[in-house]
Amino acid sequence: MSFESDKAAFKEGLRVGGPTWFGVGAWGLVVGIAMIKAGLTLPQALGMTLLVFAGSAQLASLPLIAAHAPAWVIFATALVVNLRFLIFSAILAPHFAYLPWRTRAWLGFLTGDISVGLFMQRYPEFAEEKGKLAYLKALVFPNWAAWQIGSVIGILLGSQVPTSWGLGFAGTLAILCIMLPLIINRAAFAGVVVAGTVALLAVNMPYKLGLLLAVLLGMGTAMMLEEYLDGKKETATDKSQEEQA
Repeated sequence: MSFESDKAAFKEGLRVGGPTWFGVGAWGLVVGIAMIKAGLTLPQALGMTLLVFAGSAQLASLPLIAAHAPAWVIFATALVVNLRFLIFSAILAPHFAYLPWRTRAWLGFLTGDISVGLFMQRYPEFAEEKGKLAYLKALVFPNWAAWQIGSVIGILLGSQVPTSWGLGFAGTLAILCIMLPLIINRAAFAGVVVAGTVALLAVNMPYKLGLLLAVLLGMGTAMMLEEYLDGKKETATDKSQEEQA
């Protein structure tokens, strides 16, 4: 029975995640090309895509590497850009707390933004259900493969692709098509608006520090608004229960 439920969940995960694979591959292609254009050698670029596996952090770091920015600025930038994964971990942890830490570690490494969003749409509650792990694997494995295939192709072809092709813009459009449907509540939307506005206003800050500021303020806004809305919802529920009593 468990095998059948896992098999069904895995097939469902493949079906749900399938439409995102092309966009993920296109985004990986753009990042692969960007790494070569930024001056990384072939081994360095391949090592970065395999070990880092975080497109936003990679793109944020590349201009700093090219500008010979201090190492602490590069690491701080990548760290802040990826702080959202702390939230992802907090979201997923209750679903898979029973797994050994090694299993959770490699699953966490393979899990990206899109996989988390799609998983939470399918399993918004922490209730025990069969097939959760199979569903997550069906999301993360193809997502990782699509990214790596696209990125490696971009790395190998990076020196041959002229800048005039505008692949950076194409990659941006691809990732927007994937991510916009995942902005499913007011808190997330507010965070995106704040982060985008701050990023535009602070675009001229040295070492791309405006990006750090945008991420911090965007995340802070989303978290505070989410807490406020949850508190408001609980208050309304308590009031309704008191009236019924």
